Amino acid sequence: MAATRPTIAITTGEPAGIGPEISLRAAWALRAQVNAVLLGDAAYLAMLAADIDPAIRVAALSIQALRNGGLPHFGPERLTVIDVPLAAHVVAGQLDPANGRAVLATLDLALEGIDAGWFEAMVTAPLQKSTINDAGVKFSGHTEYLAEKTGTAQVVMMLAGTTGTTGASGEADWLRVALATTHLPLRAVADAIGADLLLDVLTIIDHDLKRHFGIAAPRIVVTGLNPHAGEHGYLGREEIDIIEPALARARARGIDARGPYPADTLFQPKYLQEADCVLAMYHDQGLPVLKYATFGRGINITLGLPLVRTSVDHGTALDLAARGVGLADCASMIEAIGCAVRMAAARRAFTL
Repeated sequence: MAATRPTIAITTGEPAGIGPEISLRAAWALRAQVNAVLLGDAAYLAMLAADIDPAIRVAALSIQALRNGGLPHFGPERLTVIDVPLAAHVVAGQLDPANGRAVLATLDLALEGIDAGWFEAMVTAPLQKSTINDAGVKFSGHTEYLAEKTGTAQVVMMLAGTTGTTGASGEADWLRVALATTHLPLRAVADAIGADLLLDVLTIIDHDLKRHFGIAAPRIVVTGLNPHAGEHGYLGREEIDIIEPALARARARGIDARGPYPADTLFQPKYLQEADCVLAMYHDQGLPVLKYATFGRGINITLGLPLVRTSVDHGTALDLAARGVGLADCASMIEAIGCAVRMAAARRAFTL
């Protein structure tokens, strides 16, 4: 069984938050199906595992041993932890900039491991951006960091999750929402959106829905930027001057891109049942709807990278971590792991 389980890396995130706990619990719950290797401080994770459930067994491996001998394939009776030591003692709920660089090192190790063939994909637990910045490293988020490290000029943030309904096939319906812009102040969004950007984003979505999700002919519906999609120019001309021309160029490339639609009416079954992904213009235009429909089951996916990366749809929950173990819900992490495995399999099939 151990030899056939897909191997993925889980970066355990901000140590003072719920990331380490949900990583341990999800990896242990899925151990029979997935060889989920945790990247983090081995001593801390072993102590936390004992608090969560004495049945959880971990086997620690140093980075040097990993580099010298590769990744050993333990059976599902224990979890592998690659030791990335922290600089300071962890107090749940209390951030410490001294640990910021160690958190970042887990991302670097996951990238190294995918490049070396140790891991098929990476799943990231939530981290605290401020801690890394306070450690002296300019950091705006997982998505931007992974793009820079892999030399990827353009990436796309997509959140996805099951809605609790089922389609005609009997399988769970998925809602996927991608973003044309990510972490920008609202006043900067309109200036950031251009026809070339939208064409690039649509191209990435179309390609990765084929490559990572096995969707042969993706259907993408696109929101407008302004209320009522600009009301024929009376509420803004971005739809006329930018979005519509970008969609026409995408369709000329064979991409099934439809819109722009008013964002306040797009998220209805009659539109969504004809779509494999919604492209929203900015963060808070599309994600509140998705998180309302899927929260606790939603995941974050980075499209456009030369690798598979998924994450949870929530933050570090420092207040919850401070209250002790056993309170955090690991459902989103379980979904993120499962999705990473399916995406890696689809990616292999796509490249054959």
